[in-house]
Amino acid sequence: MSDETPEVVQHADDAYEAIRAINHLTINAASLPAPLVYSVLGNLKALGLSQALGQLASGLGRSLDTHNVHEDDGRDPVQSIAAATDHLTRAAELAAQLSDELAKAQNAISRQGYNEPSPNRSE
Repeated sequence: MSDETPEVVQHADDAYEAIRAINHLTINAASLPAPLVYSVLGNLKALGLSQALGQLASGLGRSLDTHNVHEDDGRDPVQSIAAATDHLTRAAELAAQLSDELAKAQNAISRQGYNEPSPNRSE
């Protein structure tokens, strides 16, 4: 790997920072109206995490044919890639379930609206 961050790693870094920002913005949120949450859920369910994990597993497997892969301790890299692929495949299945649950949560609040609170008047 060169000194330059590969694009795929940079995008994963950006995704991490985006979720971290959501966590920071919502940790002490006084309220989050349904239309706002609906928008966030829509974006989160559409992340495509299941697809990304599956493609990472496939690319990892193909790396055995295209790179001189080795383990630092001398173990067989085929075994560690097979184990990682199993975990990534399960994670992709769970991510698909997560996306389905986010869609259900979004659907549950899809008909909500709200009015802005009246400003407090001190007279």
